[in-house]
Amino acid sequence: MGLLDGLLGNASEVDLQELAEELRPIMGIQEELKLAYKVIRDLFVFTNKRLILIDKQGLTGKKTSYHSVPYKSITHFEVETTGHFDMDAELRIWISGQSAPLVKELKRGTDVVGIQKTIATFAL
Repeated sequence: MGLLDGLLGNASEVDLQELAEELRPIMGIQEELKLAYKVIRDLFVFTNKRLILIDKQGLTGKKTSYHSVPYKSITHFEVETTGHFDMDAELRIWISGQSAPLVKELKRGTDVVGIQKTIATFAL
């Protein structure tokens, strides 16, 4: 992922084998990583049980917030693909009890169909 993509809020796919070691302490029994995307230092991770939003804070990124969203809390979702003039795809997820959706921008080439399929597989 280029620095410019990160600064613009675009996400790029993360290697799950590298991420598995970092997330091992917070993973549940029989929970498996399925997809993960990174925006600068922050991550959103899809497991077979939940969506984990990881927010690394501060200059060093040592302070970290882990926000878990069980798939059963997702009321609906939308994936918007790129167009000729719009270079970014968008993922919007509505969570039960919140009026505004969670919005993530994905750079061109991100597997938006894979993301939609992952959410559909676990949330529906």
